[in-house]
Amino acid sequence: MAAYGLYTHIQSNRRRSIFLLIGLFFLVYLMTFAGALAGEALFADAPLDRLLRAAWRDLLVAAPWVTIGTVIWIVIAYHFHQAMIDAITGGREVTRAEQPRLYNLLENLCISRGIPMPKLKVMDSEALNAFATGLNEKQYSITVTSGLLRALDDAELEAVLAHELTHIRNGDVRMLVIAVIMAGVISFFAELFFRVFFRTGGRISRSAASGNRKGGGAAILIAVALIALAWLLSIVVRFALSRSREFLADAGAVELTKNPDAMIMALRKIEGRGELEGATSAVMEMCVDNPRSGFADLFATHPSIEQRVEALVKFAGGRDPGPLNLPTPQSDSPPPQTLSAEHSSAPEADSPSLPSPGPWGPRPPT
Repeated sequence: MAAYGLYTHIQSNRRRSIFLLIGLFFLVYLMTFAGALAGEALFADAPLDRLLRAAWRDLLVAAPWVTIGTVIWIVIAYHFHQAMIDAITGGREVTRAEQPRLYNLLENLCISRGIPMPKLKVMDSEALNAFATGLNEKQYSITVTSGLLRALDDAELEAVLAHELTHIRNGDVRMLVIAVIMAGVISFFAELFFRVFFRTGGRISRSAASGNRKGGGAAILIAVALIALAWLLSIVVRFALSRSREFLADAGAVELTKNPDAMIMALRKIEGRGELEGATSAVMEMCVDNPRSGFADLFATHPSIEQRVEALVKFAGGRDPGPLNLPTPQSDSPPPQTLSAEHSSAPEADSPSLPSPGPWGPRPPT
């Protein structure tokens, strides 16, 4: 079955995106209830059951405003998430005139399948990586690093572009952006709560002390636990996205290019060299390879390069050259042809009618 545009995977990603948005509102309401419970415990001396009922009433009153605020956050992220990512990574949009090689490779891939051409961006970094972003066809863009452009040949670079195109087509990019927005909302409110929580430490201590006969101390502990739970769930949801999307994107790249060896070589060159300095974990989750691993690999967003190469060898018939050692950018030297041409120009200027040795033997007189 073709991996590119796999129908079941696309439908699954659409359902997951809807569930993520529903989960976002649920976690925001949970945190609102926790904040209301902590506020009631700080400013009211009452048993725990009364504090819980009061916090529930506060939630019902605040729910419309919380919903409006969350929707505004989503709208802002929908329209400006790409600008935020570009501000973090320094990516800039390029045209065919600026990057003809890169532009033509992507355009040919899009034409071959009738896919709308996403925006093309380049970020100045020696890291070898690329990522796709966007929530709809007008927003989709693919960003590659300048180091990747120098390290990969045309076939390998085409495979990486095809990998990112598959992510766009399969809906992986949209789902991941929604998950990042969700985690951002929860992290913002959780940090805000804990800042207020620790700034009012004296009052909290007195309330906790009175909790022996009233419910203030227990209510505060419950509120803190709920906030921590919501924060943890937002992180788990973001990191627990199906890692099979990377295997499917690799397979989609092979289907588009008909060249499994190019995809394998690209992965081997990127292996261990994809760390984007200054990039957040959310950006790294969108990349071809994320060298940052989660706790005990439980929340790792990407399979290892070794696993992905093994899958390409097994199912696509590719050949694995093993880990590669690439020269550092500082040690790169000009091609031998350039040096020979420079040395051969001086004698030719002194005696243009005499034959002078070229890089492949004697040169006939002009």
